Amino acid sequence: MSDAPRIEHTSPRDWKYISEGGSTIVFSYTGPPHPQFDGTALRLRKRPISAAVQTQGVPHGYDTQDNGEKQADRNAVEEEQADEPDDPTIIFQRTVIERLVPRAHLPRLDAVHVARAWLAELAALTEPLRPPERRAVDAIDTGRRKAVLATDLVGGGGWAVEIKPKWGFLPAPTHLSPATRPIKTRTCRFCMHTHLKRTAQSKGAHDDTGGGEIQSYCPLDLFADDPARVRQALHALWDTWVASGGTVNNLRVFVRGKMLRPNAADPTSLTPLAEQLFPGSQVSSSATPPATPDALRDAFTSAILPLLQHTPVLRTLARLQRTLDALDVEGLAALWARLRGADVPLGHGEPDPGMGEWAAFVGAYLARERREGEGEGEESGESEAELRYRILAYLLSASFKDCSIILRLPPLSSNAPKGDNAEGTVTVIDLDVKSIGRLAKWAALDAEIVDAYRGVAHPRACVDAHA
Repeated sequence: MSDAPRIEHTSPRDWKYISEGGSTIVFSYTGPPHPQFDGTALRLRKRPISAAVQTQGVPHGYDTQDNGEKQADRNAVEEEQADEPDDPTIIFQRTVIERLVPRAHLPRLDAVHVARAWLAELAALTEPLRPPERRAVDAIDTGRRKAVLATDLVGGGGWAVEIKPKWGFLPAPTHLSPATRPIKTRTCRFCMHTHLKRTAQSKGAHDDTGGGEIQSYCPLDLFADDPARVRQALHALWDTWVASGGTVNNLRVFVRGKMLRPNAADPTSLTPLAEQLFPGSQVSSSATPPATPDALRDAFTSAILPLLQHTPVLRTLARLQRTLDALDVEGLAALWARLRGADVPLGHGEPDPGMGEWAAFVGAYLARERREGEGEGEESGESEAELRYRILAYLLSASFKDCSIILRLPPLSSNAPKGDNAEGTVTVIDLDVKSIGRLAKWAALDAEIVDAYRGVAHPRACVDAHA
């Protein structure tokens, strides 16, 4: 039996719903003092509604009214499942990520035992708080016996900002085809993808720059060393966040553990943030924030810009993305076709790596990078071993392209306690394992994105400061 803490030692009402993504939902501990749970967040896996109904036999997978016989059977099953493996995120971080990203910029991740009845009660309490679009497609997976206990990066006093930076580089031209080379080396993947989504959704005014009213954010600005470009990226993220009512997930803002939902028609929706940015201004007693929307945006940007400029996190992410994705998915697909055949879909029949193989891969990657840094790079050639290496490298690059960073800022009040993190912290989250089964889909999407951008009259010129 594992010595992981048991969540049943707390009440489901002690956990406050914070946010959720495509595969997980997050809660913050707000109960009475507890040595194992103070300052922690609970990350639970979700499952599709159809799967939950099929497995649980009840709407949304929640059944809190078991009869005695059914409960006894479930208790026996739970005992058998109690030592199920820790969540892959925990193992992946300890085996792979901690060798590539300084631990100071990673959250603490531990396993915690969960029980079906406890999860069902928490789910029932949470459903009214979830966005309708999420409730329609998925639910908490009450069949899990373990969850992830992490550092709570958004709860407590002060405020926090979550940014999903996305791709921070332009691909090298070496492995691109003549048809895609001039497109991919001029406009970044994110800006081209934004153009495709905007066109498909038919929202907003058409803008051939690839970065119009709906989304003008370019990751290459955020990853640049130039403060003016970083400020421009933050302004774009803010503008899109406000215009979308907080539904675009590249920026999220939390104040005292609650995620804000900006409402352009209601300036008071940003009052909690204004209280942090303009301490002592009697914001809470006013019907509107003590500044114009632009002034609030400027204050927000000025507060987090120094933290972004002085952290190595963005530079680390950009370097890992670029060096792990040295071929681009197009070059990877071409290598696959030469070795496996053009009629075999990329990744078909290839097994996902276990943690032992991941550990060996990281060692090989670091050795290659060390040789490159010493000017001893060598041609790797084309072989099955090289193909396997490049597949794993691309998967890991995808993890770093899809992660988020949390900027935790203390209250700006002069009465706020000063500590080791008085200037704020930057933490990388959501570094999940990617599956080889997604490679073919990614290659097809890449081709679709480039094809959709091919006819743009005035393409956006994205500047890679580290190329």
